[in-house]
Amino acid sequence: MAEQLVRMNIAFAKLAELEQILPYIARQYYRLVLVVGPIGSGKTPLFKELCRRHGFPYLNVNLALSQRLLDLTTKERPLRVRRLLAEVIDDHPQDTIALDNIELLFDPTLHQDPLVLLQELSRNKTLIAAWGGTYQDSILTYAEPGHAEYRRYERPAVIVISMP
Repeated sequence: MAEQLVRMNIAFAKLAELEQILPYIARQYYRLVLVVGPIGSGKTPLFKELCRRHGFPYLNVNLALSQRLLDLTTKERPLRVRRLLAEVIDDHPQDTIALDNIELLFDPTLHQDPLVLLQELSRNKTLIAAWGGTYQDSILTYAEPGHAEYRRYERPAVIVISMP
């Protein structure tokens, strides 16, 4: 019970931090915020509360994108994934969108750089994306070294909020 209370307090503190920087984000070249933390760190509840408070759309990227990729061949998917994700985002007229469950973007068969893809898409809308990884000493990672989906970025041009 005490651990759950501590997690809730941390999540509310991170939510307040995110809400404070929202006006600043809209003036950035890349209008992208990554909420970084391992599975179970509270990213999804934080996103749902943020969306509830501000009326932002909440997108499950894995679900929305996989539905659009189903009818494509494995050769077509890498060529169309960027455009399809842009369409999913553009389906929402709001200026700020929360992107959760982005793991599909790391699929090696799609041949994408997930950070670059999110940065490109954040030029026209503010994107707040859940990143299941770590951010320490200005190094953003996803997965573990040796894993097919492993990514490492030093000093990424993005605003990061780290979940414990």
